[in-house]
Amino acid sequence: MATPKQRNWLRTKGTPGGSRVTFLELFFDLVFVFSISQLSHALAAHYTPLGALEAGLMTFAVWWVWIFTAWVTNWLDPDKMPVRGMLVVLMLLGLVLSASIPEAFGDKGLLFACAYVAMQVGRSVFMAYAVKQASSLHYRNFIRICAWLIVSGVFWIAGGLLEHEARLVAWLVAIAIEYAGPASGFFVPGLGKSTAADWDVSGAHMAERCALFIIICLGEAILVSGRTFSELPFSTLTAVVFATGFIGTVTMWWLYFRFGHERAAHRIEHDETPGSIARQAFTYAHIPILAGIIVHAVAVEFMFSHPHETGDLGVIAAVLGGSGLFLAGNLWFKGATSRKPPLSHFAGLVLLILLAFVAPFIEVYVMGMLATFVLIVVAAWEYRSLSAQPVTHTLH
Repeated sequence: MATPKQRNWLRTKGTPGGSRVTFLELFFDLVFVFSISQLSHALAAHYTPLGALEAGLMTFAVWWVWIFTAWVTNWLDPDKMPVRGMLVVLMLLGLVLSASIPEAFGDKGLLFACAYVAMQVGRSVFMAYAVKQASSLHYRNFIRICAWLIVSGVFWIAGGLLEHEARLVAWLVAIAIEYAGPASGFFVPGLGKSTAADWDVSGAHMAERCALFIIICLGEAILVSGRTFSELPFSTLTAVVFATGFIGTVTMWWLYFRFGHERAAHRIEHDETPGSIARQAFTYAHIPILAGIIVHAVAVEFMFSHPHETGDLGVIAAVLGGSGLFLAGNLWFKGATSRKPPLSHFAGLVLLILLAFVAPFIEVYVMGMLATFVLIVVAAWEYRSLSAQPVTHTLH
């Protein structure tokens, strides 16, 4: 009997192209420009405690479907035609997912759920098939992942069929199951669980993928600011708000990329268990970073629309919360990859908490300027404390 031809869809580790981010991966990420835009608009349009919870849940879902794909393309070679086909199908489903976000808790709930489950389960089944002959270890890992995603998928689909609070509860259960998966090693009775040593990721690839996603999010924040500014009559106040939003976004870029990104890439590339660092620093710690950028974009919209308002706790939460979430995420991210959480970020969070006490008495646009100033102080502090130390460049 003839031996079946072995599938060779994996990246070749140790080669110059073994960890590079391909153009198709960048093309895939374009779908998520739309997703981030939809999330920020959904939060701004339904800015209530319930609306914030719904937007938060969808943010968790969008990030999860993206980061799972980033892990898969860490092993699979997007230059191979079957992998290209898989990514293109995921792009189509991702576009459906993104288009459904504004009405995910309305008429398009089932469409959102079906697109999400198809992406999560379909990609994992494809990965298990792709590695079955090449790596029994990865094959078992992805069989376990499929089991977890199928269980959560039941709650996603059930939620899509339900309405109102019942849908929210079902989807909260679904997302909780998925986020518990990596932390538990995707334990499945009879199949065991994976360990951190099982996930032999390319640190350079993972770091670059997440960095590019953060660039997308920051770009969306700038687009929101620019679009709103272009639609309003020009005045000194709108110019000040526009400059505040832009400087805040640039400072976020500096805080993430000046030291955090490159140090993380170096650490994960040279660690004995890169999977453990990737799970904490990239899979989980980037969630508050992403959420902070989205909330920052919403805060800039509020600064344009209600610049002189005072005392609105919701607006205060957006203006200070965006910077706070971003700093908290970077604190977690940098602490996980350097073993030494930056004191500057702790100080920045303390300053934002202190600002919260006086914020009800300050006009929104002034509060936005103060929050941006806190980010600048943190960036300057970190630069002064770390610029004398060598930064290892591992990405080319």
